[in-house]
Amino acid sequence: MRRLIIVGAGGLGREVFSWASHHPDCGKAWSIAGFIDDNLTALDNFSYPVKVINSISNYIPGAEDVLVCAIGDPAIKRIVCERLIAHSAKFISLIHPTVVMGSNVSLDSGVVICPNVTLTADIQVGTFSLINCHTSAGHDVDIGAWSTISGHCDLTGGCKIGEGAFLATGVRLLPGKTVGSNAFVGAASVVVRSVKSEDRVFGNPARSIM
Repeated sequence: MRRLIIVGAGGLGREVFSWASHHPDCGKAWSIAGFIDDNLTALDNFSYPVKVINSISNYIPGAEDVLVCAIGDPAIKRIVCERLIAHSAKFISLIHPTVVMGSNVSLDSGVVICPNVTLTADIQVGTFSLINCHTSAGHDVDIGAWSTISGHCDLTGGCKIGEGAFLATGVRLLPGKTVGSNAFVGAASVVVRSVKSEDRVFGNPARSIM
């Protein structure tokens, strides 16, 4: 049986442990072997059946290892995962069984989709994107690689999320709006105008806070 390694032992990593435990492949295709994190004491104050088994920097992928990424910050996620891939690490996607997917939903490699997410129809989810709990994406939404969509977000029809963007919890996007590459949208913001790449916006309506 393959060994599942969770990359990142912070809050998101502990959540991903739970979602992996719920997955029908757990105990069949793979078993959860532990976490890798450069903070070797990250789980010292928590009770988990597995531990931090190595630092990210010192980890060498085993032949039976498969990895899932649990890092929220898109820039750090990309640096860490590309470094691991360069050392022949193999990543899987983790899709919680409660996720609802309609017709023509395309998921690239390495994605994590958490409980109660709804992806309606004709949606593209880019490689290593993460979509957290209770988020919904309407028809024709395009979510770029390495992006992180936090919980309870509403991506309405035709919205586009650029590569490496971060949407904090409760963000609402009006139909057809774009969030550019590496942009940041603050919690509970309502995007009524498209957000430029690298911009940081917050509020209702969302305005630049650069």
